[in-house]
Amino acid sequence: MKPSKPAFSKTALRATSLKTAAAAAAMALMACTPTVSQRGYLGDKAVEASIKPGTDTKTTVQDRLGYASTTAAFGNDTWYYISATEKQVAFFHPTVLRRQILAISFDKDNRVTGLRHYTLQDGHVITFESRQTPARGRELTFLQQLLNATPGTQPTSIQQTNPGNGGGPIP
Repeated sequence: MKPSKPAFSKTALRATSLKTAAAAAAMALMACTPTVSQRGYLGDKAVEASIKPGTDTKTTVQDRLGYASTTAAFGNDTWYYISATEKQVAFFHPTVLRRQILAISFDKDNRVTGLRHYTLQDGHVITFESRQTPARGRELTFLQQLLNATPGTQPTSIQQTNPGNGGGPIP
């Protein structure tokens, strides 16, 4: 009886493992390909140039440019059309590549008073305050809240539920 040959030769096995490794490396590289996304839209420059202060109104601006991305927080006197291009690699935070903002101001008669363009260079980085204002009383854990809400127990006194008691008399 003759010894049987192996189903795969060593060279075939190496070639298969090299192909598998190359495919895995290609997939890993594709996962790191940046994704570029466009958010918002600014119309044609000719359409923006056709908007004339003093003659155009909110209605004519909306007919030409569409709805604004956002409006002024206080009052309704400025409309903002915002466009941004962002790049994101894998799971990292996106990076803003380009930002354009068109601000259109209106007077009390809803007529255009001015157009201003802003870019990414006009922006300012704002640091948020991370401190917290302490609250009176205790902060209960989930387990303490669960045990305090057990059915059939007596309600706690007002002093326990409101440790500060507002300085008033205890009921």
